[in-house]
Amino acid sequence: MVYRLPLTGIVSITHRMTGVVLAMGLIVYVASFFIILQGEEAFLSLQAFLDYTLVRIGIWFFIYALFFHLCHGIRHLIWDVGEGFEKDSMDRNAIIELSLSFVLTLIFY
Repeated sequence: MVYRLPLTGIVSITHRMTGVVLAMGLIVYVASFFIILQGEEAFLSLQAFLDYTLVRIGIWFFIYALFFHLCHGIRHLIWDVGEGFEKDSMDRNAIIELSLSFVLTLIFY
């Protein structure tokens, strides 16, 4: 039988990856403020760039990463009080956190 990473392991690794994505995205976000400070022409160029389909998809994934990271952080806070360590509870909570982060992304995008 081939080893298969459990859902909780995949979610844990994804949480770390979204942390890196959020750190890089924050740098891009701050850089956009410096671009805006260059004047109206730079602002209009940035606005046109943000209107590209691939950029919009990237922004959508960034927002998903933000909400996923938030939901998983809340899950860690629940673990800190000693709750949610049962096997079925861990899998159920992983599915809830994936679903909730997707729904929140749809609402806020």
